[in-house]
Amino acid sequence: MDSQRPTRASPPPDSTPPSVTFILLSFIAIAAIVTLYLTVSLSANVLVPTASSSFKNSLSIVHQVPEGHVGVYWRGGALLKTITEPGFHMKMPFLTQFEPVQVTLQTDEVTDIPCGTKGGVMIIFGKIEVVNRLHKESVYETLLNYGVHYDKTWIYDKIHHEINQFCSSHSLQQVYIDVFDQIDEKMKDALQVDCTRYAPGIEIIGVRVTKPNIPESIRRNFEQMEEERTKVLIAIEKQKVSEKEAETVKKMAISEAEKNANVSKILMEQKLLEKDSARKQEEIENAMYLAREKSLADADFYRVIREAEANRLKLTPEFLELKFIESIANNTKIFFGDKIPNMILDQRLLGNFLVDEVSRGAAIKKTKADI
Repeated sequence: MDSQRPTRASPPPDSTPPSVTFILLSFIAIAAIVTLYLTVSLSANVLVPTASSSFKNSLSIVHQVPEGHVGVYWRGGALLKTITEPGFHMKMPFLTQFEPVQVTLQTDEVTDIPCGTKGGVMIIFGKIEVVNRLHKESVYETLLNYGVHYDKTWIYDKIHHEINQFCSSHSLQQVYIDVFDQIDEKMKDALQVDCTRYAPGIEIIGVRVTKPNIPESIRRNFEQMEEERTKVLIAIEKQKVSEKEAETVKKMAISEAEKNANVSKILMEQKLLEKDSARKQEEIENAMYLAREKSLADADFYRVIREAEANRLKLTPEFLELKFIESIANNTKIFFGDKIPNMILDQRLLGNFLVDEVSRGAAIKKTKADI
């Protein structure tokens, strides 16, 4: 009879070491916490990272790049060449850090900038605004050389330097009044020259400079000077107004005189035209009168000629004798005696005399007519 040997049970398979299980459970817990954090962040809309949220950016898997920005990444402290556009993106938590960088217009305010003028007066520029932009294609080079806070190097610190350089070469009068309107352009040019040389991706759009704060006593002096200057300007303007008024009165007088002269000239021309018309009318009337008188004279001359011819033909000795007889017959006085008055002549002598006179008068008139 075989002897019975006790049977040994086979040992159970090796279980997982407790350390590995702990690591897996820890990773699952961390993933759950991160997932819960991201869910809360998404619901609260706080996915836009800031400079103070670098730890949160290193933990997040999903992140958002806002509009007007690009996303840049660091891994193990080294800047990556990856540049992402606006929107949602994913990255490795813990190992990769993310920061949004603005590539649109932004305004940096530099405040409380002290400087000393050429004369040794300390003044403070309360605020200087610099409008600038970082070009998208130059983001990697700029951040590689100057970091995320590149604007501190090329804007904030540079503004302090340039303002001090400007003040040290100008007097208070020049800085505060005379060339104050040129400071913004000079600052813009100075910033852009250095940015173009050392950081070409930074573009300076404009610079706005506020009036500096100066000591109260000097400010009162400037105010008094400005008041006096204002009074002088007012006096000058009043003088200009008076001169303009005098010039206006003079121009009005000249215009009035010219108008009167023109009116007088027109009236004189009108009178001359009237006189000329009257003269021409009188000439026409004279010509008409002369023609009429000449016609009348010619008619009278012709009548006298014709009468003279008629008389010459009519005053014959026989006709005169007849007339003498008729006159004697009509005379009631008849003279008799030895001495008869001279008026009683021979009828024949009287007739011959009358005929000769008539002929001589006719000849004279004919001669005048021929001439």
